[in-house]
Parts: sequence; structure tokens; C-alpha cells
Amino acid sequence: MNLDINKDYVLNTAKEILALHSPSGFCYEVIDLIKQKAKAFDYAFETTRKGCGIITIPGKSKEQVIGLSAHVDTLGAMVRSITSAGTLKFTLIGGPIPATLDSEYCQIRTREGKVYTGTFLSTSPAAHVYEDSKSKERTPEKMEIRIDEVVRTKEDVLALGIESGDFVFIEPKTVITESGFIKSRFIDDKGSVAALMGLLELLHRENIQPHFTTKIFISVYEEVGHGSSYIPEDITEMIAVDMGCIGEDLNCSEYDVSICAKDSGGPYDYEMTTKLVELAKANNLKYVVDIYPMYGSDVGAALRGGNNIRGALIGPGVHASHGMERTHYTALENTIKLLYLYLTH
Repeated sequence: MNLDINKDYVLNTAKEILALHSPSGFCYEVIDLIKQKAKAFDYAFETTRKGCGIITIPGKSKEQVIGLSAHVDTLGAMVRSITSAGTLKFTLIGGPIPATLDSEYCQIRTREGKVYTGTFLSTSPAAHVYEDSKSKERTPEKMEIRIDEVVRTKEDVLALGIESGDFVFIEPKTVITESGFIKSRFIDDKGSVAALMGLLELLHRENIQPHFTTKIFISVYEEVGHGSSYIPEDITEMIAVDMGCIGEDLNCSEYDVSICAKDSGGPYDYEMTTKLVELAKANNLKYVVDIYPMYGSDVGAALRGGNNIRGALIGPGVHASHGMERTHYTALENTIKLLYLYLTH
């Protein structure tokens, strides 16, 4: 299939989005960036009351409205309490793998907007001191955050303005290699958001209208389960664009667009899934069909919210989900192509 995807735009957008901290509940800056990008292409942009973004692409027909959803919120943490020694106990936002947080850098943002740096550590952090430094379980209960300020007591920390309920941002450590790999935390699902913006750029540049009016829904609470519990009521069918799973008993690789037939919430719409498979096959896309064993999507949240829609799920293959993730540009490109085909055929 010969389709002129703007690779530089997709990768630069991914890098921009990944650079902005946006754990569930704190997505203001990244939604503003997406708004600017949509308006630069002259597409209407609006936000819901809870902060989700909606980009409208006029279609040739208003008989149906197709929804494409991806989530820009990420995993993160929040200050749970302050210890007497001046370290922070934390609670997780979403489901990061706690062991991967050990020794990771982070930022603590106060409600007044002050930002301090720190490090996630085990409570037995030194091999020369603690016998269980290697064996201690890495869980939030047995970990803490060391703040990069001169603090020795709880009162010292409070004097900085840090309090329970402050957001903790995990450093994404994004790298894009010359060989086309994107490695970073939070490719789930900022890789898919970059793919949708690449699709938007293509439609604008080539002055292409989809068959039906299309609404891109950027959700901000997916990682905690209710990102798209509300969607615009005129949406008749919806494709969640989210990471494809890679691992045991799965077909997907970092180069594929994955089409999910079923996840933890049950099967996706048979006719939509079949159309996606047929389009991918007919156009020689690198694709797989998979079943995700421990997974939920924006479509699932929309259905549980009572929306009268059909739903499907696709996305770029992402390795090591909820840890240090990696995908390849090829997976993003195949995702963009499949979405384009679905909207124009």
C-alpha cells in the first residue's frame, strides 16, 4: 500500500507528547498541546467537563459518526504520606510494575506549582548496609522517594510545600533510535496518540475527507478505568487505538498493528473486527490478530458507560507494557494505514 505517511511528524509528535508529564488526573499541558496541533490543521477541538479532548473531522456523510479513541494519560504516583525522616511514601496511579520504579528519577509537583526532583528507592537501598537490599520485595509499602533537597524531618518537607496528594511524575527517559525504535515509558498510549495525530496530518495535507464524520476522542482517565465512560452521543461506532500486547501465547511484535478480537471485557464487535482484518490483509499491512489476557480499553469503558455503540480495538505492538516500553515506527505506520483504510473504504 503506497500512502505518504509523514514519518518525521509522527516521531517528533511522539517525542513532544512523551516529554510532557500526564498521569491520570493531570493532563492539562498535553491536552493543550494536542489542541494546538489540531487547530493548526483547522480541525475543531473541544474538551469535555473532565478534560478529554474531541477533534472533529468533517466527513462526506453525517449518516454515521466514527469515533477513534486513544488515551494520553499515563501511569504515575501520588504522595501518600511524609515520613519522620523526610522521605515520601507513595501510592500508585494506574498499574506500573513497582520493581521497575526502583532507582527511577521522578518529579514531585506541589499544588502551588513548585517542582522538586527525587528518586524512587527501596527502603533497603544500600548493598553495603542492608542484607535484604537485593531480595526485598519492591512494593510501594517497602519503597519510598528520596527528595533532592536538604530535608531531615517531616517538618522540613512540609516547609517545601510538599503535602499528601501531590502528583509524582515518573521520568519517561524517551529515546528514538536511528533504527526506528521508540523506547520510553508511557508509549502506552502516547504512541497511539502520535499515530492519530499522524493520521490527522495526512488527511489535512492531502485534503482527504473520510466517508463519515469522524471524532478523535483523547481520553485522560483510561489508566484508572473511566477514560471514555462518556463519549459524544452521536458516535455510532468506535475504534480504541491502544497498545498491542507482546508476549507469551501472543502473535504480536513491535512491527505490527495488532487487531484485538477479545480482551478481559469480552469479544469486540465481530463485523468491525472482520472489516479491519480484511482491509489489513488486502493491503498487505503487517498485522496480527490477538486476544489480550489482562487488558481493558476505552471501548470497554464506553460500553460500560451505557453508550449505544459498536466497538473494536487496534494498536501498535508495544513490548514490556507498564515498564520500560518499546515499539518501532513500523508499528505506528501500520496503525495509521489501517485507520486510514477503515475511514475511507
